[in-house]
Amino acid sequence: MNVWSKLVNAVRGGVNDLGEGLVDSQALRILDQEIRDADEELKKSREALASMMARQKTADEAVKKLDGRISEYEGYALKALDLGNEILGLEVAEKLAGLEVERNDEADRLADTAESVASLRRTVTQAENGIKRLRQQLDTIRATESVQKAQMTVARRQGGSDAKLQTALESLERIKQRQERAAAEIDAYNALSGDSRDESLEAKLRAAGIIVSEVSAESVLARLKEKKAATEGEQES
Repeated sequence: MNVWSKLVNAVRGGVNDLGEGLVDSQALRILDQEIRDADEELKKSREALASMMARQKTADEAVKKLDGRISEYEGYALKALDLGNEILGLEVAEKLAGLEVERNDEADRLADTAESVASLRRTVTQAENGIKRLRQQLDTIRATESVQKAQMTVARRQGGSDAKLQTALESLERIKQRQERAAAEIDAYNALSGDSRDESLEAKLRAAGIIVSEVSAESVLARLKEKKAATEGEQES
């Protein structure tokens, strides 16, 4: 990816704050495009890796198959020698020599293919990690920019409406005070209503003679007589 050369071309020349913002926006678009291009190249690399791995598997199977045939003909050669038939044994040995050459060639191809697969796998992994990091950085930049824009909007609105905000807070305080006074008045009214109901009920009970007042003329006169008798008794003693 020739990302940085594109960014240098994008920001070349003197620019003011507005120009820098436009260039930064263009840079993010360039990086987005570079990521898409890299994803496309990575897709092709994965396809190439899959094809290489398939050839590796084919070569490995061929080597195993040849090893099996070599073992088979070695057995034939040994049997021919056991029978004392060296001519047949030599013919089998010639077949074995051809199979071993073929097996060695196939093993070399397998080793080369395995090395290519390992190298391409490392390349694909590095590309995947690089694209992942770049995408994470872009996501972080965009998220931070969105949050900062929101914070700036809130700060500007609050700075331009301090007087309105203070007025609204004062109105809320007045409403709260009115509600508290109304609640106190309701409590007082309920208390007075309860007292008046109790007094009315007590008056009805007195009128019916159910409740007798503890203070009456008779009780006062009786108390005075007791006091007078007590005083006279003290004087006589």
